Amino acid sequence: MKVVIMGCGRVGGRLAGLLESDGHEVTILDNDSYSFRRLPPGFKGTALLGNGIDADVLRRAGIEEADAFVAVTQGDNRNVMSCQIARHIFNVPRVVCRIYDPLRRDLFEELGLEAISPTTIFAQILREKLEAPGPQREARAEES
Repeated sequence: MKVVIMGCGRVGGRLAGLLESDGHEVTILDNDSYSFRRLPPGFKGTALLGNGIDADVLRRAGIEEADAFVAVTQGDNRNVMSCQIARHIFNVPRVVCRIYDPLRRDLFEELGLEAISPTTIFAQILREKLEAPGPQREARAEES
């Protein structure tokens, strides 16, 4: 599978390494060349400096042949815009977008974008941890 990832932060860098080690052809792009330090040693994919909402940069990244596009920058607006470009201009079959704001995530899902909100996911995980039996809850119960 050919994958283009926009954003080489902690998540983007990690995802690029995971996909590349699974044998996928990965291109990752970022506005800041310093971000590429997050790629694993020996990364054999392509790291491309550029703005992922620029169609020419996306073409250089291979978007026209991509099977998937993932946007994981820190900005919800940039992520949505790049995903819209990937989906509607370049017809990328699989487009996934990170959206921090849960309200926006729901709206973008209605617009046909596959959006993931780490805010919602992490809140759910924390709730499960707090409600689950564990060493701290058990210790308090024994003290009572």
